[in-house]
Amino acid sequence: MIVKALRVGLGQLIVFGDWISRPAKLKRDPAAQARVEQQAEGLSLYQFHACPFCVKTRRTLHRLNVPVALRDAKNNEQDRQTLLAEGGKIKVPCLRIEEDGKTTWMYESKVIIDYLNKRFAA
Repeated sequence: MIVKALRVGLGQLIVFGDWISRPAKLKRDPAAQARVEQQAEGLSLYQFHACPFCVKTRRTLHRLNVPVALRDAKNNEQDRQTLLAEGGKIKVPCLRIEEDGKTTWMYESKVIIDYLNKRFAA
């Protein structure tokens, strides 16, 4: 019980720290931002709200100004089951990439962040 309370409290501290130190969004001209938004339509991030690796990934999305659908794999049973059934395991963060009729499930925050930087950095 005490361990759970500590974990929840630490998670909230991580989320608060992210909120107060969030990086500035990348500025693009409207046409370039529209292209990014169109490319991001096929992306979904399966995550836990207070997971430090998920926070790190969300910070990158915010910094790159990429609007990605967030899926709560901890509190939303449908999202959790989709992650397990289609992704193969309940491990977060996981980026679901749908393009050209093909779905790819990308795990590991470092791999996801590298992919996002290569695809969306100016």
